Amino acid sequence: MESNIKDKVVFASPKTEEDRAFIAGACVRKLGIEFPAVLDEFGNSTERAYTGWPDRIYLIDSHGRIAYKSKPGPFGFKPDQLATALSRALPK
Repeated sequence: MESNIKDKVVFASPKTEEDRAFIAGACVRKLGIEFPAVLDEFGNSTERAYTGWPDRIYLIDSHGRIAYKSKPGPFGFKPDQLATALSRALPK
């Protein structure tokens, strides 16, 4: 919580989709996140479907399919496995 206070990203739990989008946007701006970010719908169906917590690494192939899903991180992150999946997913 201390880092949230330091980074000024402390918000009450959102009650609506609009609140959630505002908070997500504020966090992206205040934390200087430079990669594309997406927002799950209020029911968290994407989080449930992909088991995004705890941290995981996903590789999505050019057809939109999951080519690699890591074990929970950080100890489940295996760079060699990801490298192998990347080499398989890249066009020959």
